[in-house]
Amino acid sequence: MDIRQITDNYAVSPQIGLEDVATLREAGFTTVIDNRPDEEIPASLHADKMRSAVEAAGMVFVDNPITPGNLTMNAVEAQRQAIDASQGPVLAYCASGNRSSIIWALAYAAEMDTDDLIALPARHGYDLNHLRPTLEKMR
Repeated sequence: MDIRQITDNYAVSPQIGLEDVATLREAGFTTVIDNRPDEEIPASLHADKMRSAVEAAGMVFVDNPITPGNLTMNAVEAQRQAIDASQGPVLAYCASGNRSSIIWALAYAAEMDTDDLIALPARHGYDLNHLRPTLEKMR
């Protein structure tokens, strides 16, 4: 598992496995957001299986799948609500962590500086420069 801390309360990761759930709990995460559609992954990692494991470990699970090239504002708002409702740090995952970084940046575009929204994920190799016009427009 490769946790990449974006902010104090939000981290992203490539796909996690059921065996990673206990480690996430021990690391202090209270909410896990799945940004990966079931169609991309084996049945053993589908949202229903992950939900069962995450909730059994005492954390909140949010299924907010994002299909590449089809990110909606409803998904952005759902991500924001899940992050804001969390009682502690959030881990969001997808195939690489990129989609989870993009949706975070869009969710906070109205209140964070655009340069920060781009720079924070960039520390982990996520290049969000292509979002600059959108982020500035949303500001």
